[in-house]
Amino acid sequence: MPSDDSDKPARLRVDAETTLILREAFHKIDANYRNDHYGLYDYARAVMSKIVPLDHFYIGFFHGANRVRYPYGYDGGMYTDPASHIYGPHGQAAWLLKHRQTYRMQYDNGAALNAGVASGDTSRASADAVTTPLFRRGRDGEPAVFGMMSMQSYRPGTFDDNAVRAFEWLADLVARVLTTEAEDVDALRRLPADVDDAPQLVTADHIVELLSSRVADIRQRAQDALAVPDAGSLREALQRIVTDCQQLQSDLVELTLDIDNGPEERFRSLTAAEQGVAVLLGSDMPNEQIARELGISPHTVKTHVRNILAKYHLSGRAAVADDVRKHLAR
Repeated sequence: MPSDDSDKPARLRVDAETTLILREAFHKIDANYRNDHYGLYDYARAVMSKIVPLDHFYIGFFHGANRVRYPYGYDGGMYTDPASHIYGPHGQAAWLLKHRQTYRMQYDNGAALNAGVASGDTSRASADAVTTPLFRRGRDGEPAVFGMMSMQSYRPGTFDDNAVRAFEWLADLVARVLTTEAEDVDALRRLPADVDDAPQLVTADHIVELLSSRVADIRQRAQDALAVPDAGSLREALQRIVTDCQQLQSDLVELTLDIDNGPEERFRSLTAAEQGVAVLLGSDMPNEQIARELGISPHTVKTHVRNILAKYHLSGRAAVADDVRKHLAR
């Protein structure tokens, strides 16, 4: 009886050399980078550099209603500082969320790429670009876009179909590594709140503790480097310190992804008129003063405040005011 291959995944259509590179990448990522995000991103870039020449590479994650945080970037052989940007309706980020597929520069002659915030060497325009979405399972069980991985070149026609397929496969592998870690954290968070090792949302104390510990490690490396006897060893020690600093920068940006995003989401759930009232509510103004400030009737203010309290689902007016202040202070 003939075997049924219909349920088998389709084979990736890449050349033999690329297949060998990706197989090696799979095993090395599985062995070395399951809990090292900076190393994972750096290695993913190195893997693609074996397949196709690229000038610019970055990883970005969606956060909140309209923000992307970039923990890792590389341009022209140099690490670029992590960043965070609010994205608009016409750039690459919005394009990926809308179309849920890989963006290639040839699709729109770079319109979406150039509509966003420039990255890398801003004195040069990318002539070819491929950006693929990172997916994870959403609350409804369907795949949800949570980030992006991009490679760009200052030379046109750099990325052929073989390179794009390899890039998509690699991005999927990166996403699965990150998703598995996130699912493990979510499993711990479902335990009772008094479990000491259950991960919580990031607080200022978490950030201070991380910085204090990691900076102490880097300082110790620097002190050890001062005792290095020869120039070659000193250069190697300094390079390790540079790498440590880059990794700390990347980790700090990713840490912000776990910061409570509730204040922003609750504020954005309000209408424009309600937001205007909420801002003054955050200044602890009484209804009568809010009415005078906005030039509307006290009755209208009362209606807006009632709607705001209903949407926030918090304990009362003071709690809502505090929540609004948290959003405005970000």
